[in-house]
Amino acid sequence: MRGRKPKPTSRQISEGDPRKKGVHKLQEKLLSEPNAKRGLPPCPEHLDGLAKTAYDFWAKELSDMSLDCSPDGVMLEGACVAYGMAVEADNIVKEQGVITTDKFYKDGELVSEKQKAHPAVAVSNAAWRQVKAFCSEFGLSPVSRTRLTIEKGNSEDKNLSDLLNQERPTRSAVQ
Repeated sequence: MRGRKPKPTSRQISEGDPRKKGVHKLQEKLLSEPNAKRGLPPCPEHLDGLAKTAYDFWAKELSDMSLDCSPDGVMLEGACVAYGMAVEADNIVKEQGVITTDKFYKDGELVSEKQKAHPAVAVSNAAWRQVKAFCSEFGLSPVSRTRLTIEKGNSEDKNLSDLLNQERPTRSAVQ
């Protein structure tokens, strides 16, 4: 049986405890969770072209959003490989077309032809799904960013716990 994927505790808190578990229970859970080392590893040497450009761009964005954790480097690397593959497949489709024709020969003579979707279309679709999944996980899509909002205070010294513990407006005050 598959249900919804659980949300990170910090996200549950920032959304105002939508499941009504209790902010204090969520705070305790957050404090008991392991903290990953901050900072992504340098761009892997095997990445080049668009994949390297994507790694550098996303690494900076994740750092700016304070989501650059060392263990996530492998996930970022996979997203960048998928991005490069998606763009390459899209270029092939643009160049060769969406439809391809299989030709069947018997004794050197054309017997029949069958049209089908270009294989690069499937590669493109799968790669873009991987990129979308990564972006959704890390708040790099418009919808995922709206789900998580943290108000920044005047001081940059505030830690995540202080930000999450600050008073938030109630739903009636927001409307």
